[in-house]
Amino acid sequence: MFYNLRVDLDKLKYAVHINKIVQDVTGENQNCYKILQLLLNTLYTIAQTDKNLDMVLGIFKLRLLCILGFTPQVMACVNCQEKEKIASFSMKDNGIKCRTCGKLDTSSIEISESTLNAIKYTVTAPPKKLYAFDLKDTSLEEFKLVTKLYFNEKLEKEYKFDN
Repeated sequence: MFYNLRVDLDKLKYAVHINKIVQDVTGENQNCYKILQLLLNTLYTIAQTDKNLDMVLGIFKLRLLCILGFTPQVMACVNCQEKEKIASFSMKDNGIKCRTCGKLDTSSIEISESTLNAIKYTVTAPPKKLYAFDLKDTSLEEFKLVTKLYFNEKLEKEYKFDN
């Protein structure tokens, strides 16, 4: 069904990594409809589009955490509920922080507005439209870093992936 995965080694490598993650977080005879839907949408995106594979992996990881119950708070600062001047993502407090609260948190990572929008979209988008955006350069690097660290922190396991 995903023939293009078989003819492109980079795409195949990402697909195998994603399948390993899914195997780790699911059990036999467990109702995993949402995870299956995410997996199929992700494999389709990898196979049929030219989206940045690191971005696809980051979106997959963040959305999988949401399905598993680790949804970060992304609509307002986790401390003071400020909705403007968001400047960082806190690993410790599971969500975004305003400029003031972010400076007090050593586990927070500074993010740009486009990275914030990508995180918000990934958490709230309908499943079929999950991969309907792109990120460039600095925002992509921030997004990859946030999703990788948040994913490893919540699953208490470091997934090594050499791309």
